[in-house]
Amino acid sequence: MSAPRTTVVVITRDRCAELLHTLAHLEALPDTGPIVVVDNASTDGTADAVRTHHPGVELIVASQNLGAVGRNVAVERVRTPYVTFCDDDTRPEAEALGRAVAVLDAHPAVATITGRCVVEPDLVDDPITPEMRDSPVPAPPGLPGPALLGIMAGLTTIRVAAFRGAGGFHPRMWLGGEEELLALDLAAAGWWLCWREDVVVHHAPSRLRDPRERRRLGIRNTLWTLWLRRPVRSALRRSAVVLRGAPADRTTAAAVLDALRGVRWVAAQRRVVPAEVERGLTLLEAPQRRSAARRYVG
Repeated sequence: MSAPRTTVVVITRDRCAELLHTLAHLEALPDTGPIVVVDNASTDGTADAVRTHHPGVELIVASQNLGAVGRNVAVERVRTPYVTFCDDDTRPEAEALGRAVAVLDAHPAVATITGRCVVEPDLVDDPITPEMRDSPVPAPPGLPGPALLGIMAGLTTIRVAAFRGAGGFHPRMWLGGEEELLALDLAAAGWWLCWREDVVVHHAPSRLRDPRERRRLGIRNTLWTLWLRRPVRSALRRSAVVLRGAPADRTTAAAVLDALRGVRWVAAQRRVVPAEVERGLTLLEAPQRRSAARRYVG
């Protein structure tokens, strides 16, 4: 058998039953390589359950909830050229991992392959799918799919060298739209990000989540990403669009206050994307305004 080309990394917290279901699915796939689970300080017995039921999985038990940074910790141990990020409620179809690997092997300028997400139980396309499938971002001839300037971590296989070179997920973002900054930094470094129709991932949205907290973090992180990487006019314009589309309530107010508390950090870390990346982001603004996936609700 050939050596595996991708390692699957799963971060989880207090979703033991869902995680065990996902791990059973992953281990049954014909193209699964090593699997690493980062338990973000669960209190429901997750770590013991993984050790008992899935002894072949490499388990990292964090002493605190690291959020998306748990993926960074896992990637430090990865020895394959690619890593596939999987959430505890997302499960790639058979052959999806192999297809993503084949594309990355054939296209060394591509850093990420983001798959098509179908939502269980009805297997309908996730609202983000039309935005990715019909991406207006200009692409060079021969790119193996629509060019993206954003990814969804739980649907994505990424070149490890590119991930490490970009610094992984930023600790300040923690969780909730944390992929946006990483995607822009990859694009700014000259990497291509692609979407593939044939790399299909199922999403069974967990009920064990706090939608208001996720909204607060999502708005905050979106604002930070805009302020960190977009030219001033673009950042202000997009910030206004984001806030107009969010409920006028305490959760949104808390998100804005959190974002403003980070202004000094933003100013110190601000690095505007190259002009060609900014052109792509500008082209994305109209479809993003129409996208049902861009609604900050909950």
